[in-house]
Amino acid sequence: MRKKTRKKLNPAGRVRNLFDQLNLGQCDFVVIALTTILVIFGLVMVFSASYYKSINDNGSPYDYLIRQAVNAMGGFFLMGLCSVIDYHQYKKFCNLIMGFSVLLLLLVLTPLGVGAGGATRALYFGITIMPGEIAKLAVIIFVAAYLSRSPKLILDLKKGVLPMLALGGFLAVLIMMQPNLSTALTICGIIGGIMILAGMEWKYVFGVVLLGGSVILPIAWFGDKIGMDHWKARLVSFRDPFADAVGDGFQVVQSLLALGSGGLFGMGLGKSIQKNLYLPEPQNDFILAIIGEELGLIGLLLLIAIYAALIWRGFHVALNAPDLFGMLLAGGVTIMIGLQVVMNIAVVTSSMPATGIALPFISYGGNALWICMSAIGILLNVSRQSESGADAFRSGGRRV
Repeated sequence: MRKKTRKKLNPAGRVRNLFDQLNLGQCDFVVIALTTILVIFGLVMVFSASYYKSINDNGSPYDYLIRQAVNAMGGFFLMGLCSVIDYHQYKKFCNLIMGFSVLLLLLVLTPLGVGAGGATRALYFGITIMPGEIAKLAVIIFVAAYLSRSPKLILDLKKGVLPMLALGGFLAVLIMMQPNLSTALTICGIIGGIMILAGMEWKYVFGVVLLGGSVILPIAWFGDKIGMDHWKARLVSFRDPFADAVGDGFQVVQSLLALGSGGLFGMGLGKSIQKNLYLPEPQNDFILAIIGEELGLIGLLLLIAIYAALIWRGFHVALNAPDLFGMLLAGGVTIMIGLQVVMNIAVVTSSMPATGIALPFISYGGNALWICMSAIGILLNVSRQSESGADAFRSGGRRV
């Protein structure tokens, strides 16, 4: 009798077989791979950026690394869980999800809110909860569910456009009371982006932009007269951060010095000078400055290319979604990630006034990472149910 011989598979074939066995064959493999790369790279950079701060705060260089590794494991669990939950289930509970998110935002404004750095943005129930981060995902689900009731709903000013603007304004006010301008802008951007994907007329788009600018800019400039001094201070320091390099412009100045020191190829991984207690909280919102200092312009461009590929795949999933709700849901997730990347880069390079915004998958912190990875899980479930999901996986994501 002839012995049966097993066909040897190359490494790529083994990986695909593994995903088939896990019933993930129809998920967008490129999205999984890019997300994994970003999270692992984030772990490396959090360790590098926090090395001296961790020693100074806790006596060990590994404290932030261990915490972020635990956060990453939780994130992968949430991503896997959300990837197998039928995304249509979110539509059934969209009102409950939105209501719960609003409740958390209101609780932050009560004595239950936990303050840090001059702002009250968190709740603590055994673990720290950031309602602003939860609101991002909640608003994606709610707006996608609302506008997917009818393809023509977004064309109706009273029933489609105005309710979404009212929701954005309401959430923005709650979040700015913390205060947290970056999250408020992100949520408004998410709502506006989903409305554009749904087919909002451009005359309304320009009207919304003009309305938002006419409200935010005067409040920011005259903030010192209405108890919002930090807004005007940030606008002034944005105009010339070096004019107050040891005051309001200190963090931005240190960020620019880090980026400038990195040059084209960087100083080398782990060799940043600004992380030596010069740049405040280097593992958080300004971690991109440390990446630029250590890996240089080339490293930053490669990172931006990875983000661009992830955003492209996200919109690819949205365009191939089986229904309008899936398209708006996947598009909303992609818009959220893209907005945060653009805003973080703009803040670190002093292209917009400084405001706290995490770099997705890379900045230190559990809540932001968990929400982003849960959102990726939802995106994967949409790709699983799209007609081109299996084809995209087999072709390694090359099919458009």
